[in-house]
Amino acid sequence: MNNSLKILFDEHEIISEAVQLAQDAKYLIGKDNEQFKLVIRELLVFFRIYADEYHHHKEEKILFPEMMKKNELLADGVIKEMFDNHAYFRELLQVVALDMEQQNFTGASSKIDEYSEALLDHIAVENEELFQSADSLFTDSELELLHYRFVDLDEDMGGTQKKDLAEKIRQLKINSIV
Repeated sequence: MNNSLKILFDEHEIISEAVQLAQDAKYLIGKDNEQFKLVIRELLVFFRIYADEYHHHKEEKILFPEMMKKNELLADGVIKEMFDNHAYFRELLQVVALDMEQQNFTGASSKIDEYSEALLDHIAVENEELFQSADSLFTDSELELLHYRFVDLDEDMGGTQKKDLAEKIRQLKINSIV
């Protein structure tokens, strides 16, 4: 697998860790609501910034447009589905945030479950179909250029923030759910 696509795969691994934490957080409801609020607050930050701003924007601003240039048929198929998924994820996170503001922990947990399941399905489609298509669509030099564009986007957005978000999720995972 080319380095440019490995960046996306690696981000999927970290996002999947956060999804597991999100799924485990529901067991805190009624036992430790303060801990639940803390975990969900941190997850909302992670999903909005790391998963959406860093990861999804790489796909939306760089990968998907380049893939559509190579194969216009992708625009109405799997790429449209991925764009639609990203919009749906943003909507779900807004509902979770609203539920949390209203102290509706059960509602927030339900939407987090919906988000988690949809996100894992999305990641599977990207890993197993979309990224494989990208690997075959582009030459090695084109993939290398994508890699540098991904790295530049991360740096423009604050590369240390991305690393800090991933580390915080890993620490939360260790410290919060038994």
